[in-house]
Amino acid sequence: MGRSYSDDVRRPLAKAVGKGQSRRGAAEVFGVSVSTAIRWAKRAKTTGTTAPDVQGRPPGSGKLAPYRVFLIEAVEAKPDVTLPELAAALMSEHGVEVVPQSLSRFLGKLGFTYKKTADGVGVRTRRRR
Repeated sequence: MGRSYSDDVRRPLAKAVGKGQSRRGAAEVFGVSVSTAIRWAKRAKTTGTTAPDVQGRPPGSGKLAPYRVFLIEAVEAKPDVTLPELAAALMSEHGVEVVPQSLSRFLGKLGFTYKKTADGVGVRTRRRR
């Protein structure tokens, strides 16, 4: 996903258009596309701000979010559970099919880490916050 333009460019462009400069002329002066200048000017007029919208998915949404408590309890009950076993448990309990990589990312965001032990068996622990 691309990054938003700085407000240092957005604000003067919207100000120039507000003072009567054409959107096409402002786009040429500030080095942005005509469609970008049109969108920024429209946004400034309707909302009163030139700040960009928030990008990405809102936190707490996603396929695994409703099963957060179940996953935490399953990992805390059996810290050495493997991700395929956890995916199978999620499938049998809730009918949700998920790949182990998604579970790994989700558990990582919750603060869980996976540590190997000397005997070759790993244990999933949760970071202290």
